[in-house]
Amino acid sequence: MKAETKTQLISVGSVNMDPSLIHWLTIPTAGPGAGNVAFFFSSGGHRVRLAVKKESPLQAEMENGELVIRKDGVEIARGDIEEELIHCPEQAFITMCEKCVFDCKFCPVPKLEGKIKTMDEMLGMIGKANETGKMHAISITSGVEISPESEVDRAEELIRRLRETYSVPIGVSVYPTEDSTPRLKNAGADELKYNVETMDRPLHKKLCPDQDLEFILQSLEQGVEIFGRNKVCSNFIIGLGESDKSAKEGIEELVSIGVVPILRAAAKHPLREGELTVERPSAERLLMLNRFLREKLDEYGLRADIFKTMCLPCTGCDINPHSDLE
Repeated sequence: MKAETKTQLISVGSVNMDPSLIHWLTIPTAGPGAGNVAFFFSSGGHRVRLAVKKESPLQAEMENGELVIRKDGVEIARGDIEEELIHCPEQAFITMCEKCVFDCKFCPVPKLEGKIKTMDEMLGMIGKANETGKMHAISITSGVEISPESEVDRAEELIRRLRETYSVPIGVSVYPTEDSTPRLKNAGADELKYNVETMDRPLHKKLCPDQDLEFILQSLEQGVEIFGRNKVCSNFIIGLGESDKSAKEGIEELVSIGVVPILRAAAKHPLREGELTVERPSAERLLMLNRFLREKLDEYGLRADIFKTMCLPCTGCDINPHSDLE
């Protein structure tokens, strides 16, 4: 599987297959893909996460111990179904709160009856993951149950307690508060992610009415000052109605302040039907924007392939411009 094939798979985002073939089926609980059954597919040093959907134009079946993916009867990729630890391979990726009071129009989480994990439950999950010997990092994310401040409180406590036991890298992704960045760093976090969602100002105001993009950008800039370069990233959804020009301007704005953007393909969800127009980006658009992103990262001296936690080392949902592109 080459980068072009991976972008083709991401642009579709799903396969039609027998779920019983998969031993590590999971249902994501955070972000636009929440609620979909998904698995990790690995081939030729590349990894992609695919949802299982009967209506997918891609067909997958096992042949001689490998998963073979075809479109219109033509093979496009073959490889392995990859074992997950928690949410992704080699990481204990914990969603503290699977609910959210923010009403971002592309995200199903506010519509789902997600759970809120207790501190003991999260510590227990990470302890079991560590016992496998396969845990190379811990990542923490969260919705917003009551307020961003309460989630930062919980993240800070969880990170402090984890640092008493574990020396692996810890990454954290929450909605920022006035003092969240120094608090999370002092607690023991190594990497930080505050999500802009979209850098198109009019779209952000429309689709994320409860969030303040300018405050998020200020917090990201502070994050680079406190955590350092190549330690701060941000999800940037592509396919919400932004133009290529807008996307490129947003990429350069983030990179210029030392932030590594993660270009996430927009996904339609039935719980958000009629609330927004989503056009999942084509493989060609994903490649074009990620090649532009790589140029800008190189120009500003940033790397996407040296992060240790969260989405950039996983690479399942996105193109990593340094590890996926030649």
